[in-house]
Amino acid sequence: MRGTRHEPARMLLGMTLGVFLAVTCTADRAAAHKAKHTPEQMKAFEEVFLDQVRVGDLLFHGDAATEKEMGTKLSRTGMACGMCHPFAADTHPHEFPKFQEQINGFATLRDMFNWCIEKPNEGTKINPESDAINALEAYIYWSNRGSKLDPGRH
Repeated sequence: MRGTRHEPARMLLGMTLGVFLAVTCTADRAAAHKAKHTPEQMKAFEEVFLDQVRVGDLLFHGDAATEKEMGTKLSRTGMACGMCHPFAADTHPHEFPKFQEQINGFATLRDMFNWCIEKPNEGTKINPESDAINALEAYIYWSNRGSKLDPGRH
């Protein structure tokens, strides 16, 4: 009976030790990415991002040289993304992922890029992991900066 009387105390000690270990183990992991970036790092990050925005802007507006350089053919109709979506208007990146009527299924923004490229523009689908789609995505997100994230909305 002696063991049973101390069982709640042992359980409490075990739980306390478990919580302590969990907190100390995750605290180091959580703090690993909390270091402040230097102004130089932030400038470098912004430059890389804006370089991608520039490439995406060129692709979005039908620059043939950039398409060729990126190995893409976004349109066979002579239309560019920017002709229907000036300044990335009506692209709603902040609403993705969501059910998309045109695709008749759940879609990401990249899925929608490829639908537009393949269907109305009769272009060639872009690999979702390609530099070209990364640049298009950077341009569209940059063009819609300040929008409130609202995935799933229509």
